[in-house]
This record gives sequence, C-alpha cells and structure tokens, in this order.
Amino acid sequence: MPHTRRRWRAKFRDAFRGVAVGLKGQSSFVVHVAAALLATAAGIYFRISAVEWALLALTIAVVFIAELLNTSIEWLAKAVTDQHDSRIANALDVASAAVLLTAFAAAVVGVIIFLPRVVELVTGFYAR
Repeated sequence: MPHTRRRWRAKFRDAFRGVAVGLKGQSSFVVHVAAALLATAAGIYFRISAVEWALLALTIAVVFIAELLNTSIEWLAKAVTDQHDSRIANALDVASAAVLLTAFAAAVVGVIIFLPRVVELVTGFYAR
C-alpha cells in the first residue's frame, strides 16, 4: 500500500483538532488554563519585562504540552486494553508525574517573577 503524503493544511487541521480534543478530554486542563490566564493577567498588571514574558509563555506552553502528552497516553492506554496492566499503569503514572513536575516548575517560575512584585504591592499598600 503506497504511503500518501498529507498536505500541510491537513497536518495543521489535525493538530488544532488535537488541541481541542485534549482541552475537552481533561478536566485538569481547566486548572492549567485558569492558572495561565491568571499569570497572564498578573504579567499585564505588573508590566513584566520581555524576558519574563518569554519565560512565562514558555512555562505555560510546557505545562500544556505535558498535559496533552499525558492525555494522549491515557487515551492510548484505554485503546490498548481495559484490563489492568502494571506496565501501562507505570506509564500512566510517569506521564502524570511529568505534568506534576512541569506544573511545579511553572509555579516556581511564577513565584520568582511575581512574588517580589506582590510583596512590594502589599507592603506599599500597608505603608500608607
């Protein structure tokens, strides 16, 4: 059977469909989206630097990517078997751990960027 090449348009369509399916398929994605919106709003409010925006955007993207990969592994595991398999369970746990670690790293980046500004805002407010 000859392999047909997909057009770029189809590749992008499928990729955007994957994002939509991933967003709908995971309830935890709501938490990540909320955190990303909050961080973006804080970045606008505190007028963070271009470098900080780059770090924030990269951090948000990495968390979303980890969640999408985790979701894809979960769905693939369900397609392979509905029986318990310790190897699949380990793969699912490792994928979940990747999401947890990226979310933790994102929180650390958020603290580094925003904590000094929040402290300054709060101490300035109480100094009045």
